Amino acid sequence: MHAAQPIAAHAVARPIRVLVAKVGLDGHDRGAKIIAHALRDAGMEVIYTGLRKTPEAIVRTAIEEDVDAIGLSILSGAHNTLAPRVIELLREQNAGEILVLLGGAIPSGDIPALEAQGVAAVFGPGTPLNAVVEFLRERFGDRSR
Repeated sequence: MHAAQPIAAHAVARPIRVLVAKVGLDGHDRGAKIIAHALRDAGMEVIYTGLRKTPEAIVRTAIEEDVDAIGLSILSGAHNTLAPRVIELLREQNAGEILVLLGGAIPSGDIPALEAQGVAAVFGPGTPLNAVVEFLRERFGDRSR
């Protein structure tokens, strides 16, 4: 007879889960779809919200889907308002451990203030897709292979 093994000893770590979200009135989603595909190709689970989501809807979906990170795609120039609002709502819902990443045409002068408010990383135009993948793997471990 074999000794019982703890269930955790046999459990397989789940893949990194990322919510890719288009927040606000921005109607351009090509970049968000490209990053969503790249993360899926890297073995991560990706939920894509579609266009024009509110911060409240994004946070609600992130919690319901039990994601590790939210990737906000913002090209409208509203990043200084929308990203901090998402972070504020996550904290209000006791979900502040969910990382918030930001992608889009973000002026470099805005990045320090965004990071000070809790944005984990900002990825601008031309960032290699692998840089985002590696950032997430470094933060959460390589659970996606």
